[in-house]
Amino acid sequence: MKIIDLLLKELEQEATTTRKMLAVVPDDKYDWKPHPKSMTVKELSLHIADLPTWITLATTTDYLDFAADPYNPGDVSNTAELQSLFEKNLAKAKADLEQATEAKLEEAWSLRNGEEVYMTLTKYETIRHALAQTIHHRAQLGVFLRLLNIPIPGSYGPSADEMGL
Repeated sequence: MKIIDLLLKELEQEATTTRKMLAVVPDDKYDWKPHPKSMTVKELSLHIADLPTWITLATTTDYLDFAADPYNPGDVSNTAELQSLFEKNLAKAKADLEQATEAKLEEAWSLRNGEEVYMTLTKYETIRHALAQTIHHRAQLGVFLRLLNIPIPGSYGPSADEMGL
């Protein structure tokens, strides 16, 4: 199996879990956050829905410069819009990844803020980083939802809620 095929498979597997998690985000808790330094439920959910765009960035650009293009994941008013945004971003990411070549994945990609370079990875590593970020932030969202007493879906097996614990 080629790297792009493996990445597409992993992207779809993680998308299945992400869909389940985003589906239970309550519309009336978008402004809640567990700590002053934390993102709100809305900010965190939007970031998760936006992360597939980093796959598009990795396959279609050589860098992202926050100084020239400030981060803006978009905006939503409710969970239906959140899910729609995720699906739109996911479809574009898949299409762009399908058009990539194995050789292209070996090229460098950088994240920067003007002259300050945060990281330079291969485009493959950037895609893996986006998938890891999705998993990380999705788990973070699971903790937020648990603190709100919202039953959460399982990720890689049933959750305690699904098992009736």
